[in-house]
Amino acid sequence: MWLKSAGTIQFDWMKRATTADAAGQRSFRTISGRTIDELYTPADVAGLDYQRDLGDPGQFPYTRGIHRTGYRGRLWTMRQFSGFGTPEETNQRYQHLLRAGGTGLSVAFDLPTLMGRDPDHPLSLGEVGKCGVNVTSLADMETLFDGIDLGSITTSMTINSPAAMIFAMYLVVAEKQALRRGSAQGGAWQTLSGTIQNDILKEFIAQKEYIYPPRPSMRLITDIFRFCAAEVPKWNTISVSGYHIREAGATAAQELAFTLRDGVEYVQYGIDAGLDVDTFAPRISFFFNAHSDFFEEIAKYRAARRIWAHVMRDRFKASNPRSLQLRFHTQTAGVSLTAQQPYNNVVRTALQALSAVLGGTQSLHTNSLDEALALPTAEAATLALRTQQIIAHETGVTAEVDPLGGSYFVETLTRDLEDEALAYFDTIDRMGGMVAAIERGYPQREIAESAYAFQQAVESRGQIIVGVNDFVAEDEASIGILYIDDTTAERQIAKLQRLRASRDNGAVRKALDALADGARGEANTMPLLLDAVRAYATIGEMCDALRVVWGEYEETPVI
Repeated sequence: MWLKSAGTIQFDWMKRATTADAAGQRSFRTISGRTIDELYTPADVAGLDYQRDLGDPGQFPYTRGIHRTGYRGRLWTMRQFSGFGTPEETNQRYQHLLRAGGTGLSVAFDLPTLMGRDPDHPLSLGEVGKCGVNVTSLADMETLFDGIDLGSITTSMTINSPAAMIFAMYLVVAEKQALRRGSAQGGAWQTLSGTIQNDILKEFIAQKEYIYPPRPSMRLITDIFRFCAAEVPKWNTISVSGYHIREAGATAAQELAFTLRDGVEYVQYGIDAGLDVDTFAPRISFFFNAHSDFFEEIAKYRAARRIWAHVMRDRFKASNPRSLQLRFHTQTAGVSLTAQQPYNNVVRTALQALSAVLGGTQSLHTNSLDEALALPTAEAATLALRTQQIIAHETGVTAEVDPLGGSYFVETLTRDLEDEALAYFDTIDRMGGMVAAIERGYPQREIAESAYAFQQAVESRGQIIVGVNDFVAEDEASIGILYIDDTTAERQIAKLQRLRASRDNGAVRKALDALADGARGEANTMPLLLDAVRAYATIGEMCDALRVVWGEYEETPVI
């Protein structure tokens, strides 16, 4: 099943059977190309030791879950990823989702925001508000959460290169809300709960929304680690993301390996920056993809918990149990959604979400049926939320903790995925770590090869995608979609012009100069960013101040 050559680990996709194996029977494989036997028996798990390899839920190595009572004690957070157009429009969508029973918010930002550009920058043309909400300054962040008490909800923000700038805006909004309530300024942050994605390594590996070179980018992350350990103790300072790695074409084993090895890199950088591992590791969370191969996905989540527990205990000598417990968010697979027969996506999403729940996720986003075509309509987003609510309240799957634990099949898959991920760990360690591996193009190349092979399988019909390469409908009725027109950019630019005319530009310049000076030295950038945000500096201005110091990253092409 595996080919090993030149220090790489390559999945043998080319041996994937398309119609029949040597005996004339259909060949059964996972969506990652893993051969599945007809029957699994006690012989397949003969070496499994319950206490060593599984343990009860809530006990090391947490294979069966990090909480003793599973979902009996508390359901997963139903956190719908949302953002489009202007902050005013997205605020209305948030209010709608909360009224519909959502228990957390997840912010999707547009491309200019993700790249640290203001809406009037030439490179923002045609992109403002199109794939998420445009947030340019503190004024936009105040509008985005108008009428929403940040102290009573948890918020996840999917942003990476300018994560520190967006996080600073969020903190100042919380600060202002606390002052309006008559609370002390500092107290606003002590109970604030949520997650900033802040995972730059996966940008270099898969999503490519980077600004600065890898090493200064890592400094911004460790600055957030240090700042939050003292000032925002309940905030998850990073969500190490395998989601985008999988969306780029990785196999389940590659998603597992590269995500957890990214996590190892962040922990090592934190320690190298002088932080005690148990002061910041408990606030590291993870973000996985729920793809379409049901049992392989469940096994992936279980293997992830076991690997992380051993890495934190044995490699980093962490002693706080929370440092050993892998907590993760899951999103159903956007790459599996089809523009053809879009209502099929409801079924795909429901099954993917169920795998995440059976795998023990702490929070979940379910994709909407129309997301292969556009950002979701309010009706589609509500149906996606209802999918989670039906799983939680109508299926009975929350009654038992780790109901598939002990399955010969699932335990074998869990072990195999763990072994394959650790083989990748060894290869990356020999390269000098994940930053060094990225600079050599190693994970990028592995993913590209898997993506190419999967596409070949789809085109040869070795992998059936219902409605795309089989069971095709000739005449399909169109569905209504959400359309973001260019007036969004016009409105955002007009607001930006008014902001620049009304703020104290001398205070902005002073704050930006201090930020650049701090970046040249060893100062923690978070307090400097907070000062710039309070002066209403824009995201583009703050990012540009650091561009002058650190430059912009240009990737070496991977062939």
